[in-house]
Amino acid sequence: MLVILACLFVCILLYLFYKFFEQKRSQECYILHYECFKPSDDRKVSTEFAGEMIKRCENLGLEEYRFLLRAIVSSGIGEDTYGPKNFFLERGTNSTLSDSEFEMDVFFTETLDRLFSRSRVSPQDIDILVVNVSVMTLVPSLTSRIINHYKMREDIKSFNISGMGCSASLISINLVQNMFKSHKNIFALVLTSEAIAPNWYNGNNKSMILTNCLFRCGGCSVLLTNKPALRKQAMFKLKCLVRTHLGSSDEAYTCCRQQEDEQGHIGFFLGKDLPKTATRALTENLRNIAPKIMPLSAIFRFVLLTNIQKIGARYFDIKVKKKVSLNFKLGVDHFCLHPGGKAVIEGVQRSLGLSDDDMEPSRMTLHRFGNTSASSLWYVLGYMEAKKRLRKGDRVLMIGFGSGFKCNSCMWEVLRDLDDKNVWEDCVDNFPPKSLLNPYLEKYGWINEENAASAIEAILESTSIN
Repeated sequence: MLVILACLFVCILLYLFYKFFEQKRSQECYILHYECFKPSDDRKVSTEFAGEMIKRCENLGLEEYRFLLRAIVSSGIGEDTYGPKNFFLERGTNSTLSDSEFEMDVFFTETLDRLFSRSRVSPQDIDILVVNVSVMTLVPSLTSRIINHYKMREDIKSFNISGMGCSASLISINLVQNMFKSHKNIFALVLTSEAIAPNWYNGNNKSMILTNCLFRCGGCSVLLTNKPALRKQAMFKLKCLVRTHLGSSDEAYTCCRQQEDEQGHIGFFLGKDLPKTATRALTENLRNIAPKIMPLSAIFRFVLLTNIQKIGARYFDIKVKKKVSLNFKLGVDHFCLHPGGKAVIEGVQRSLGLSDDDMEPSRMTLHRFGNTSASSLWYVLGYMEAKKRLRKGDRVLMIGFGSGFKCNSCMWEVLRDLDDKNVWEDCVDNFPPKSLLNPYLEKYGWINEENAASAIEAILESTSIN
């Protein structure tokens, strides 16, 4: 009798263990496939064309034009980025509702058609649909537009996210991750993009016209699942995700926002406190994610040396020449940083002590595609894959910033060797180029503070700009 009870107890225990691990496996978050958007070549924004667009702005004077010229020269953006179709028409930046609809329709149809074809997943198989476009709202929503186009199921759970800025992509991933915890064996789609067509700033506020130089068209569609049976087909597995929000601080809340200028022109204000706020948000975020991704030995060494420095400074009056920093390379193989701009990339590189090789994917993405807002991270990831850097077992740290102010990060584990050239197929063999100089730097690089005024006047006169 005791033997029977013991066997029964063991069976129940094994069953409970099985159910526990089965439930844990069904809560995993895998990326099956992702597709970045590459617009047609007739939408390429060369540096010369960017200058022509700036010249169309009637409200810009000599000082503003000089400021934008310097911004273009030093932006790190190359000749092959993309703008919305209406920019190339006679009416230019004067967009209509149909321009915005066209920009979104081309993005989602091209990426989703390829994604469904390559993954062999049907639109009717999708259980969750999340779309994030921060600065455009359509009625019906973009999610409804996609559901109607692909005739998806009536019980699909859809979420349309706006106002989250460049960090929206990881917010969408976090939403799917939480949904996976209560729904087993399902598929989810995350679409991330930004509407450029209706958001050109026509004023002359220097803190607002800079965004006209940085942002470009792009987008990405990501197919995720929590089906354990599809693990071997998956590309990445989500290890952890941490979100940091500094919105309670007035300084952080107001440093990056959409507003009207004194003349009533709507645009995006980038305040002087933005770099300091971004550094603070990054520091807070890394402090929270470090224990989840770093080996215990590295954390122990960091805590020990930090305390030794504090004790030495407090009790022995020992001046600290250099603070102890946590070496994230001990827990991370690849750094997928949002290419928000040259200053952002260089700032994070200094903060984390990273090499030029670590930052190459972000720099090349900024050069080739510009800042495509929340979708930029996936172009960076695509570059790593196209360069055959991602091998099974590698760990990829994604870091994104957004208005509010937010810093979000997550760690992906590579589940198989990846070598698809994806959206980089036509150019990856030419990257990194020997030089990231653009024609404006080659043509106007001799301009300095002393001769700037006369130089800009000559440029304006030669280009018939008043």
